[in-house]
Amino acid sequence: MKTRNLRQWLGFIERQHPQSVALGLERVGAVWQRLGSALACPIITVGGTNGKGSTSAMIESILREAGYRVGLYTSPHLMRYNERVRVCGEDAADPELCEALGVVEAARSEVPLTYFEYGTLAAAWIFARSTLDAVVLEVGLGGRLDAVNLFDADCAVLTSVALDHVEYLGNTRESIGREKSGIFRPGRPAVIAEPDPPGTVLQEATRIGARTIRFGPDFGYREQDGQWSYWGPAGSRAGLAHPALRGATQLRNAAAAVTALDSLGDRMPVAMQDVRRGLANVTLPGRFQVLPGRPQVILDVAHNPEAAAILAKNVAASGYAPQTIAVFAMLRDKDVAGVARAIASRISRWHVAGLEGPRGSSAAELAASIAQAGVSAPIVVHAKTAAALAAAQSEAGENDKIIVFGSFLTVAEAMASLFPRSDG
Repeated sequence: MKTRNLRQWLGFIERQHPQSVALGLERVGAVWQRLGSALACPIITVGGTNGKGSTSAMIESILREAGYRVGLYTSPHLMRYNERVRVCGEDAADPELCEALGVVEAARSEVPLTYFEYGTLAAAWIFARSTLDAVVLEVGLGGRLDAVNLFDADCAVLTSVALDHVEYLGNTRESIGREKSGIFRPGRPAVIAEPDPPGTVLQEATRIGARTIRFGPDFGYREQDGQWSYWGPAGSRAGLAHPALRGATQLRNAAAAVTALDSLGDRMPVAMQDVRRGLANVTLPGRFQVLPGRPQVILDVAHNPEAAAILAKNVAASGYAPQTIAVFAMLRDKDVAGVARAIASRISRWHVAGLEGPRGSSAAELAASIAQAGVSAPIVVHAKTAAALAAAQSEAGENDKIIVFGSFLTVAEAMASLFPRSDG
């Protein structure tokens, strides 16, 4: 077989299916069967419109503090593909990923796989060879037909249900909820952290006989004097410090993470100090990430109206600033107007950039959508995110805020500009 480096492999797998998204488990299941591997440890699957990356990272961090060997699969990545596959807290190395992708390619024969399906199978193959105590899998899109759902979750977590990916999942919360609840399994814990789940979520859980654990009736949290306390089916945990991840919804995500681990406590017990240390040490770039220095720069991958509304609340809670300047770029197939409306009241000025690729949108298109959404603040267009960020930095006073958001790609391009790599 031809030897490829990781960049070549990623280019190769991107070309092997005519569609970037092709939902369904038949093809990926057939290839996994040929690989002859198995994940012989508890699996926690995390799905939802927003919050699944944070919740997955918290679960991994707590388990690692408890001394468990953990595999974590997430998507998309910010700077390097390697971020998607972590074993015991370390990103998978290029040679390991190349070997795994080569094994998947050899096993697939003529079966067409998407980029995400290749990556999911490669990650699972790596995990199967790594003698792990637990695996945490973040759903890519939806749930029922997502490649991650090939693996039966010992505990499934649903973080939220909002409108996103409507071309694949339907244009109502009910239809989206039905798809996302496909990660539940009969007789196993289904942690529902969405405070107001669509009826289809509860109907599906009941239909298959999942053991539902709901935010509000069954678990929750209380804030008190700079700390918070958790309560759930396995008892309470008081005097907890706020998670290292900032933002208004992170306590709900943390409560869901603790609930998921408590539901598997007979197989993987975690102590109070493990929870404390895990939440204190968790890291996840691009989720209301506040960079040091002045003016304050905040990075957030918010790319749908619900996430933008959460970002607006977080900005409001982060203290007064004379100006809050947006550096914004978004994909064409997202709800640009909905995102703009959700956060417009917090933005003094917009610097809008284009994104490349088939799903990319030009700055002019974005500016028109923002204006049509009724935004009255000034809008300045730029070809690239780096140029938009530079313009925002040049005009911002030291007490102002700069918010970079709209897409994983937007945050990644900003990070590449702010922290250029010296190794090429």
